[in-house]
Amino acid sequence: MTPPDRTAPRGARPRTKTRTLPATQERTEVRPAFPWNVVVWDDPVNLMSYVVYVFQRLFGWDQQKATRHMLEVHQQGRSVVASVQREQGEFYVQRLHGYGLQATLERPDAAA
Repeated sequence: MTPPDRTAPRGARPRTKTRTLPATQERTEVRPAFPWNVVVWDDPVNLMSYVVYVFQRLFGWDQQKATRHMLEVHQQGRSVVASVQREQGEFYVQRLHGYGLQATLERPDAAA
């Protein structure tokens, strides 16, 4: 003896009541990513000529621009060497640390 077929006949509607709600749209707000400042700090360890070399090597600056930023670090204690998106800034800070320089990443409004 075979069990009776318990499937609904073809074209039959299910007995559940479902409501279809209108699709809701989520508003996605795209905020422009503001630049972050890469700051190099003065330290008593590295030679000025070495700091100029690092700036030239890492940022591709000419001798004059690299020297100007090195003197700013030496005389004022810090210099903003780049104003970039956060990921790029983190990359620069890591590279500067790799060269033995002290560097941090900060928001532009924190510099004031």
